[in-house]
Amino acid sequence: MPDKSSRPPADAYPFDAPSDYPAAEIARAWQRERPGVPTDSIGIVTPLWRLAKLFADDRRRLLAELGVDPATLDLLSVLRRSGPPYELSTRELTARTLVTAGAISQRVSRAEEAGLVSRRTEQDGSRLVTVSLTPHGHDLIERTVDQVLTREAELVSSLTPQRRDLLADHLEELLEAVRSQVR
Repeated sequence: MPDKSSRPPADAYPFDAPSDYPAAEIARAWQRERPGVPTDSIGIVTPLWRLAKLFADDRRRLLAELGVDPATLDLLSVLRRSGPPYELSTRELTARTLVTAGAISQRVSRAEEAGLVSRRTEQDGSRLVTVSLTPHGHDLIERTVDQVLTREAELVSSLTPQRRDLLADHLEELLEAVRSQVR
């Protein structure tokens, strides 16, 4: 019997397990403790959660160094990717992000106060609000996106271009399948 002092505590976070691939240990533990419960997803979901946390933490650190918060990066990125004249309605911003209309409104207000965007209400009676990237916002997103994308390219550089493409295809396929089940 293994020495109990060499094992992690029972309530240890799953990634503190003594394995390079804790998902396999988690699945084995559930198979042992709850025979018959499906565990096939653990080998996919656990690494995805762990990667999401690692990527998010790394991005947050980089953005903190650059003086940009993630919500502002998201807003400026959506506007910049829209192409000239770098403006979208608040409805379009909501549709292109994963946040609510209220969250977009708050993001736009903060970015407007910082001089990164401007907004105007259309005079056609529609109450449509259009948000535009200012020159200051454009400069900030240009500097920031280069550093963020360069860093993320470094993080996935251990995979060959072919494996990155294959993984991206598989993840997109899984995303669509899951999205259709959770709506």
